[in-house]
Amino acid sequence: MRVDLFNFELPEERIALRPAEPRESARLLVVAPEETRDAHVFDLPKFLRPGDVLVVNDAKVIPAQLFGARRRGETVARIDATLHKREDDSHWRAFVRPAKKLRIGETVRFGGPDEGAACQAGALSAVVVEKNDGECLLAFNLSGPFLDEAILAHGHMPLPPYIAARRKEDARDARDYQTLFAEKSGAVAAPTAGLHFTPELVAAALGAGASVEKVTLLVGAGTFLPVKAEDTANHVMHSEWGEIDAATAARLNAARAAGGRIFAVGTTSLRILESAADAAGQIRPFAGDTAIFITPGYRFRAVDALMTNFHLPRSTLFMLVCAFAGLERMQSAYAHAIAANYRFYSYGDACLLLLA
Repeated sequence: MRVDLFNFELPEERIALRPAEPRESARLLVVAPEETRDAHVFDLPKFLRPGDVLVVNDAKVIPAQLFGARRRGETVARIDATLHKREDDSHWRAFVRPAKKLRIGETVRFGGPDEGAACQAGALSAVVVEKNDGECLLAFNLSGPFLDEAILAHGHMPLPPYIAARRKEDARDARDYQTLFAEKSGAVAAPTAGLHFTPELVAAALGAGASVEKVTLLVGAGTFLPVKAEDTANHVMHSEWGEIDAATAARLNAARAAGGRIFAVGTTSLRILESAADAAGQIRPFAGDTAIFITPGYRFRAVDALMTNFHLPRSTLFMLVCAFAGLERMQSAYAHAIAANYRFYSYGDACLLLLA
């Protein structure tokens, strides 16, 4: 399909720079076959039935943005690296700026946000092993839990570029950019639909007869990459690591067999569910990488409803929601959201897509 079919104009003031307080007070646009209506996230339990299952992503965001420097003699170049996929105990793939300042075999030393501190720190460094179009494979001088501790010490919360361009990361983001369900470390972007949940909202959902199940998809920074191809057939999707254990898969299959609906909380939960589902719609245990790319025409096998934030134009995530609810319906829904002053993107409002 032509990528320009998924384009739309969004006024800059519609981009949320902070989440709603309290979180469940965010607005919720309900998109159903018969109507589109305005609600709030705290209304979610009204749309649940006994036996339904909310599937959330328990990925935990790490401070994956590292500021460092490369030295050649007396020449120092500042290097910004955003980790996006761990390869093993000591190797990470990272988006690097400016990548042209680096050569294979060179060392980057990471430290404070200014180049001087980065050069002096020396506690964390990495050698460039591979380099390809702005992405590098970095071999760190530490491994395992020692590397994890160093990233926690030196890293910064990797705010999406549309927020980082308008304000600096601050102490609030360490709390705001983490979901209630965060347990499995390694994500470098938040599963943002989960940001709306509070203990009170979870209790209300359980009170409506629904249950909550956790899956894992370690969201990569590639989620923010624009689609540069003119046709979706030519886009190469980034891969991310995910997991659904056998017990969770069995409970999800049992719930669906008993007439319950699977509500994916976020596109990340949906992608791992669909990656794990077989042709008959049975969810199988899964552990590994997935690069599933969902566009209109895809036949959904494991998900009956989707709660998700509003996504960027021409993005793979907007393509996914159009595949789920229909291109024209989502174009209309987004036009309504823009006209009605909904807040967009990671810290913004949400929509609930119901198939029936």
